[in-house]
Amino acid sequence: MSSTLSPIETPALSSSRQSVRSMTESGDSGDSGISGIYRKPCFVHSRFDDAVDVAHVLREISTDAVSHLSHSSLVQTATGVRELAKRIGQATIRINVRSVLIVTKARDNSLVLLTRQLARWLMSTRDVNVYVDAKLRMSKRFDAEGLVDEEPKFENSLRYWTPELTNMMPDLFDLVLTLGGDGTVLYTSWLFQRIVPPILAFSLGSLGFLTNFPFQDHESHLDKVFDTGIKVNLRMRFTCTIYKDGHQTETHQVINEIVIDRGPSPFISMLELYGDNHLLTVVQADGLILSTPTGSTAYSLSAGGSLVHPDIPAISVTPICPHTLSFRPMLLPDSMLLKISVPRGARNTAWAAFDGRHRVELTAGDYVTLTASQYPFPTVSASPMDYVESVSRTLKWNVREQQKPFIEPDNEVAEDDWDIDDSTNNYSSSVGSALQSAVTTGSSSPLQREFSFLSLDRP
Repeated sequence: MSSTLSPIETPALSSSRQSVRSMTESGDSGDSGISGIYRKPCFVHSRFDDAVDVAHVLREISTDAVSHLSHSSLVQTATGVRELAKRIGQATIRINVRSVLIVTKARDNSLVLLTRQLARWLMSTRDVNVYVDAKLRMSKRFDAEGLVDEEPKFENSLRYWTPELTNMMPDLFDLVLTLGGDGTVLYTSWLFQRIVPPILAFSLGSLGFLTNFPFQDHESHLDKVFDTGIKVNLRMRFTCTIYKDGHQTETHQVINEIVIDRGPSPFISMLELYGDNHLLTVVQADGLILSTPTGSTAYSLSAGGSLVHPDIPAISVTPICPHTLSFRPMLLPDSMLLKISVPRGARNTAWAAFDGRHRVELTAGDYVTLTASQYPFPTVSASPMDYVESVSRTLKWNVREQQKPFIEPDNEVAEDDWDIDDSTNNYSSSVGSALQSAVTTGSSSPLQREFSFLSLDRP
């Protein structure tokens, strides 16, 4: 997967391919320690390997070696890290696209025709291999045979993907296009449980927090991707691991949230929440939502959680109908390792769901660990204000009719000659005089007498 980044030079094609391929073959276990982590970088961070030796920086500030560093050196390092993160977010990455994966919204036959249209355009105008869902191979609407009959060269360019292929060979794809809504983007995250290629999401669904590209302009958008490059948002994901009877059973990469609730039980959930092996609190509620900044606009928002910008490295903790008034939503640093366990004395079991999928029952003693994933989810940015625009468009955030201005009086009428004037001084003076007169003459109404008791009868 070749790419160039200006002004920072990136790894060569062979080394980049080899590093990703070795990651795929080694699986999720990897080596322990700093060096093991950075042998399996994300798609975007790998473009900065030659410019920044992150492993070396971490070794320099490790506990054993930090004694020889001054405070000013540490401050300078922290400032440099923030600046680096800013530069990565603003950098335009040029990718040499050879293979494009198209993920189409399920149970929507109208999008099959658009998938065919998009695949045909890509194969006609660009020298790329196009992968579509394997379920479309025999689809009459997609008509793969008709595409090949129309242009024989499509026979080698048109290919098919399966969930097994995306999971085992993520480095095979240089760009992913989604046709649908946010649910289709979440499904794409589920397909890539390790390295994720850049995701360009076309808006063809119901919501649209993550789909900022209108499909009617797909040709111009893709021309820009191929010719100019892309800017991406590195959206944080969670690595969630389930432990039963003290043994690890399964691991999931989550882009939205993990929800642990009471399931069908009539009793409230009792959960223990640990942060870095320290007990933070005991949760007594219908459940608990742990969401990424991307997932803050989903279930967490409905349960009263805050909106969190995707660039903020935080874990949102939102209770579901807590049995205490003081249990409010909170943000925790993404560097914290969280553990959610079902206590031995809990009345009932709990149920965990990952991005709304793969619901698992947790019995007493079982627990789930959560940490920020080393495999972020890169989405192609449409504009620098993607997040604010999507929130304003979908939630109508802080939208109301503008307050109308006062209408200037006619030129021949003086400004102090208003027929109706409700300013404080005039109103209190006129009303107060009327009330005082009414009280004096004894002809006041009950409401007028009440006003007089509140000292509203004074001029």
